[in-house]
Amino acid sequence: MVLERLRLDGRTAIVAGAGGGGIGTATSLTLAEAGADIVAVDIDAERVEDTKRRVGELGRKCLGIVADIRQKTDVERVVSQAVKEFGAVHYVANVAGGMKDDQWGEVLEYGERQFDEVISLNLRYAFLVCQAAAKSMVELGIKGSMVSVASVSGLAGAPYHGPYGAAKAGLMALTRTMAVELGPRGIRVNAVAPGSVKTPRVMAMASRDIDESSKTTIPIGKPCQPDDIAAGILFLLSDLARSVSGHTLVIDGGATAKFSLTGRTPEQIEEQKQARG
Repeated sequence: MVLERLRLDGRTAIVAGAGGGGIGTATSLTLAEAGADIVAVDIDAERVEDTKRRVGELGRKCLGIVADIRQKTDVERVVSQAVKEFGAVHYVANVAGGMKDDQWGEVLEYGERQFDEVISLNLRYAFLVCQAAAKSMVELGIKGSMVSVASVSGLAGAPYHGPYGAAKAGLMALTRTMAVELGPRGIRVNAVAPGSVKTPRVMAMASRDIDESSKTTIPIGKPCQPDDIAAGILFLLSDLARSVSGHTLVIDGGATAKFSLTGRTPEQIEEQKQARG
């Protein structure tokens, strides 16, 4: 019975930011494996087609839509097409987000345009998608579930990427508010906050060996994989989490549980013991 509650058979999930081979693709495939039909949304047509093909290989239906989800009209079109194709939207996974190279910098020098772009791609779009999907769920009487990808950058300071941290903190706050307002209508709203995730984008931008550095910065000794985040999204969307709403699930290998100042290593402790006799 417990495992059956992880199944999403006969239901439809919108995945916003579904392409690129990272968390969005992993989420689309994970939800498809759990039995859901997928509405794969991305701004890049090739990415949409790749995800659509891979979902199809799993035996599930996939409606691919090219859209700029930062635009309300595009978001409304996505929800409308999803309902027309599948009859209803039951789940939403907001995975789109991130930063470009020119969006990193000190707050003293940060530009308004960059700030607005980061907020739009990491907070505003999620509000638009959740709002449109929730309206559809309420209209059709659907007891749905929505999950947005936040970040550990929203849990503490975010040096040199302040707007991103602010957007993700705002996303977690918005998640809690939507959970309170939509709960009585049968809609659960949650978030996941990934730490270091080994996505194609991260690997392309990395200036150091992520696997090696993770041995000392992450308690489990390795970065998360995209399907680790997708698994958390599946849990929160599914009936296995039927009593969970307004929650942010941190998936970071224990990184944020670690005391920030460097402590003594086991070797140093042992040396000290031996010195004391």
